[in-house]
Amino acid sequence: MTDTAPASTVKSAMRTLDILELLVAQGRPLAAHEISTALAIPVSSLSYLLNTLADRGYVARAGRRYGPGEGLSRLHPREAADTVVQLAGPVVKSLKVRLNETAGFFVPKGHEVEAAVSEIGNHALRYTLEVGQHAPMHAFAAGKAILATYDERALAEYFAASDREAFTGRTVTQEAQLRAELAEIRRTGIGRTREEHTPGIHGIAKVVMSNGRAVGAISVAIPLARCTPEMEAMTISLIERAVDLLEHPDTDAAALRETEARPAV
Repeated sequence: MTDTAPASTVKSAMRTLDILELLVAQGRPLAAHEISTALAIPVSSLSYLLNTLADRGYVARAGRRYGPGEGLSRLHPREAADTVVQLAGPVVKSLKVRLNETAGFFVPKGHEVEAAVSEIGNHALRYTLEVGQHAPMHAFAAGKAILATYDERALAEYFAASDREAFTGRTVTQEAQLRAELAEIRRTGIGRTREEHTPGIHGIAKVVMSNGRAVGAISVAIPLARCTPEMEAMTISLIERAVDLLEHPDTDAAALRETEARPAV
């Protein structure tokens, strides 16, 4: 390594990348003086860079030593999402078995959500959902659940750039009203729509988090004719269980098999 960077590069950026590459390559926590020696970075500059990386989670402190942080996983969001999609199949199927209603796992795609997994209920009156189907975030329960995880900067960008179409007379399109709904979703953890995208359909959803970011949402669509308070409460309980299974996949495999074996309501 050299302390001299080409004119077209930024020294602090080069040093930051050098630090991360060194920590990942070593496979063990390093003391600050080891990093300083290996990369020829003055201790005063190194301290600032390490503190910044640690604050963002890209570097983990272990006493006076530093190693790769969990924040590095955020640099591979597609990998995390793909893993959750693979796990979501049996989880979504178990929801359909228990509720006999259409259930899905949705992933964010720009200002929309896309159905990555779908299981359709067996009732004659039901919501039909195809894998690959897109829907706008503002009018879908899964989309609202994901939007509720956005920080203020991302949310401001969404409101500035999104085209929020009114699909029915109940679709929420105004920023102030949608922001109020998102605040309620953050409080309860549950996203809802009532005939906002499809007449006669009530949507219930909860976001799935991985490495500190929303990788998708589990959602159930229920015709209003069957959406009693008791049905809604049971649906929310099962969705919360499904999300827990996806966020902690190594802890509840036996519980999932038991859930799949139970008859539909």
